[in-house]
Amino acid sequence: MTKTKTQTNETKMNTNRNVVGWFELYVQDMERAKAFYQKTFQVTLERLESPGIELWAFPNPMGMDTPGCPGALVKMNGNDSGVGGTIVYFSCEDCAVEASRAAQNGGQIHKEKMSIGRYGFIVLVLDTEGNMIGLHSMQ
Repeated sequence: MTKTKTQTNETKMNTNRNVVGWFELYVQDMERAKAFYQKTFQVTLERLESPGIELWAFPNPMGMDTPGCPGALVKMNGNDSGVGGTIVYFSCEDCAVEASRAAQNGGQIHKEKMSIGRYGFIVLVLDTEGNMIGLHSMQ
């Protein structure tokens, strides 16, 4: 997380960018997970070299200093996939479209498209690895 120094020499979070700096979705079967995410979101994941960890990053064409949050699928011994206390929401034009693709590619719709008032709409999906992810759109 990027931090800045204030005049009193205290460390403060940099609010000029997204407060979440990185996300990881843990997987058991990388090929299955890659196929699910690439087909659902119609993107190409990029391999990141790291000793002892297999990482495939989501596209982040604008770099680390722009709004949004980069992240990757991760296969690492000792870190299992599955439903936990954190949900990563992916931004969509219409979350129903990606929800349909998710279901077509081995995912399960946990909660159908629902309104969250003036904040838009969400769908909750279980991916092929058992992770709960969110889809968000304004329409």
